[in-house]
Amino acid sequence: MREERSQYQFKINYITGILNGKIIGPFELPGNLSGQSYLNFLQNDLPNLMEEVPGEVRQSHWLQNDGYPAHYAANVRVYLNATYPNKWIGCLGPILWPPRSPELNPLDFFYWGCLKEQVYLLQAYFKIAFIRRCRACIRVGGRQFEHLL
Repeated sequence: MREERSQYQFKINYITGILNGKIIGPFELPGNLSGQSYLNFLQNDLPNLMEEVPGEVRQSHWLQNDGYPAHYAANVRVYLNATYPNKWIGCLGPILWPPRSPELNPLDFFYWGCLKEQVYLLQAYFKIAFIRRCRACIRVGGRQFEHLL
């Protein structure tokens, strides 16, 4: 039996994409995800993550957001409408995100569950240890990683 409670509560945010069957990211977002921090990611970090993607794929890809409030903040929608005109899916976007539709998103359907299963094998009580476990799991693609810690 293991203790499930901790005096210290924390959370971390990662964002990931799938494009042509390849994982883009994951990318660790700083702090709590707000509309502004998500916009900063879209403007500054996503282009770096997409550098390895061929130009024709970058020009033709669509962006799909789920219903998280930061994904449809007003400043984010202005940016998405300018950068992905009629080529993004999400709340209040040109193509609406269908309510309760996780099956449209293989990240929610499979990917995050797989990573969480590996990361949560041992309870992580301290944020830095938890982040270290997440990064190790990501680095090896969800395979055995405890020997890397």
